[in-house]
Amino acid sequence: MAEFAWEARGRTGDVRKGTMEAENEAAVHARLRSQQLNPTKVKKKGGFEINLTIGSGVDPKDLVKFIRQFATMIDAGLPLVQCLEILSNQEPNKIFAAALRDIKSTVEQGATFSDALRKHPKIFDELFVNLVQAGEVGGILDAILNRLAVYIEKRVKLGRQVRGALTYPTAVIVIMGIVIVVLMTFVIPAFEGMFAEFGAKDALPALTKFVIALSKGFITWLPLIVVVGIGAAVAGTYFYRSKPGKRICHKIILKLPIIGSVMQKIAVARFTRTLGTLLASGVPILDALDIVAKTAGNVIIEEGLMFTRARISEGKNMAEPLGELKAFPGMVVQMVAVGEQTGALDTMLNKIADFYEEEVDVAVSSLTSLLEPIMMVMVGSVVGVVLVSMYLPIFDLAGKIKSD
Repeated sequence: MAEFAWEARGRTGDVRKGTMEAENEAAVHARLRSQQLNPTKVKKKGGFEINLTIGSGVDPKDLVKFIRQFATMIDAGLPLVQCLEILSNQEPNKIFAAALRDIKSTVEQGATFSDALRKHPKIFDELFVNLVQAGEVGGILDAILNRLAVYIEKRVKLGRQVRGALTYPTAVIVIMGIVIVVLMTFVIPAFEGMFAEFGAKDALPALTKFVIALSKGFITWLPLIVVVGIGAAVAGTYFYRSKPGKRICHKIILKLPIIGSVMQKIAVARFTRTLGTLLASGVPILDALDIVAKTAGNVIIEEGLMFTRARISEGKNMAEPLGELKAFPGMVVQMVAVGEQTGALDTMLNKIADFYEEEVDVAVSSLTSLLEPIMMVMVGSVVGVVLVSMYLPIFDLAGKIKSD
């Protein structure tokens, strides 16, 4: 017998912690289940836990492939342990293969498949585990796994759209920064030396003098600029990681012109797709909202969902508290209300997700089309001002030489 520390969720979503003596982790999971508790963490006291999945190390494509193959095997009637044995042996990703072997070993000790998955949270998140658990309870694990595969594929697509919205402006800003540094530290000083050789340094136009002075100041203060820049980046990172800082940043992002609208659509698509998938799989709405809030990707949306969850636990419907929040468009609230009235909330949520995923696709394309000329004008303006300021004295010198 050994002593285990455990953490679990009750039916109302409350978190409970404690210790228990048992032969192994599987026995702890089984005893907690018998007490109608959903274990989230079980660890042997006095030991340490080796995480096989630091940084996950598993590509979503590998995960989808595993789910599809696993669902096919389960549907064909193969035993769970045999499925895990086959898939772990043929898995080329060593991290994923090791995790699958550990899951197989845990299942052989008597734990449920969902409890075994819970030991690897960086590969199988809470949403994944809860859906598998719902499939085990309902005897429809193969159908749930296929639904999970579709969900992950759509989530990956949405992630690509998010990166698409941010990659172009980020790349242009970085390139513009590099161009400015090269101009300030190499190009402008070279022109200044040339003007000095021609003896025209004192008769330079005001714009040229200003740009040269700017270049000298930049070179002089470059070490300080680098130190301040690094300091600001570190401070900004720590600020963002703090709860108040993240909340402020996410609130600002949602209020930004153009980009804010895109981010709101992305958050709505993610929320409705995740909640629709959970409800369709038989997960209770309070548990589903708790999971969805954690995967929202935006603190403001997360707070809104937890507020909605609290109101539902008081006996309210879902549409009413959602309507009180500015984070969710009126159309979403109305469709949720219709879904609740017709008893097809999961179907309605998936329809909303389909609509907003298409909206995100269009919005990202429009954003890129809009930002492209703006960014080009910015880069062109900076380079243009520098070139004009440097070539003005050259034109003056050429005019003087011609007149002489």
